Amino acid sequence: MKRIFMLVFTAAVCAALTYSLCALDTSAHSAVIIEAESGRVIYEKNSDTRMPMASTTKIMTALVALESADINEMVSVPLEAVGVEGSSVCLKAGESMSLEELLYAMLLESANDAAAAIAITVGGSIEDFAVMMNEKAMALGLVDTSFANPHGLDAENHYTTAHELALIAAKALENKDFAEMVSTYKHRIPMDNGGYRYLMNHNKMLRLYDGAIGVKTGFTKKSGRCLVSAAERDGMRLICVTLSAPDDWRDHTAMLDYGFENYEKRVLAEDGELEFTLECVGKNTSHIKVKSVGEASYCMSKQGNGVTQTVYLPRFVYAPKKVGECVGRVDFSIDGKVVSSLPLIISEVVERKDF
Repeated sequence: MKRIFMLVFTAAVCAALTYSLCALDTSAHSAVIIEAESGRVIYEKNSDTRMPMASTTKIMTALVALESADINEMVSVPLEAVGVEGSSVCLKAGESMSLEELLYAMLLESANDAAAAIAITVGGSIEDFAVMMNEKAMALGLVDTSFANPHGLDAENHYTTAHELALIAAKALENKDFAEMVSTYKHRIPMDNGGYRYLMNHNKMLRLYDGAIGVKTGFTKKSGRCLVSAAERDGMRLICVTLSAPDDWRDHTAMLDYGFENYEKRVLAEDGELEFTLECVGKNTSHIKVKSVGEASYCMSKQGNGVTQTVYLPRFVYAPKKVGECVGRVDFSIDGKVVSSLPLIISEVVERKDF
């Protein structure tokens, strides 16, 4: 039986320090802060508790619509979308507007009639669109999220958690059209009489917080005040969620401050920074040079985290080998958990000299 031997090199990139971060409390029943790229949770309070989420539902509605249809598609407002209770932009049956305009109405003014029109247009019906939303939730690996409608009005089997809602928001913000819409404070869309509807984003964080980029408010009597916010500073994007929070604007300001004051996105290795040499057996090749590919970064405490770098490479390789071939990897770990990995590829093949 052929045995494969691996050499493992371990180095402490920086010393682990003990620290205590400032206390953070919120008015929310459930809350979380995550770093968007890594998904790292840097603060949580009952973040895995299933809760109603009101109009923050519309984050998933927009994501599914944007991934399933052309935003330039013209929509004839269906009768079923007219007069939906709650927030609206007073759509009229048969009124024509683009899917993009409906999305702006839904995301800025939280219009339930626009959400219904989007769902019926894209999914065929409210019920079928809810199936699409739940399929997307499953594709994202969510296990505590269920949708019954596209607008967030109270319904049985309509819930999420603060943590999973943050993950939905992180995914949605990767879509450039969604990101542009939720970061827009004022917008206008046409009316069928030749005039305009003027939209104002309900998310006050856009003007209250430096670096805010979205995303969505929500409220019903059952859910209480719900808010998803996001902000970027120094290359790091934080997403905050509060569910049932009486003082949500203050909560989110404090949460974002906490995240940016205590955490940073730290580069663990630049592209091509790590280099190694391996012996190569066979033909005229004496050794090969190996380097890492891509940048490794992670959201880390400014107070100092112990990062372990572990390199996995064989003791030697057999010729022939080609430049670009992957022969190993390097893992970056904190407290025994791998937080990032980079492949190690052949960067140069050195031929043996004959004397």
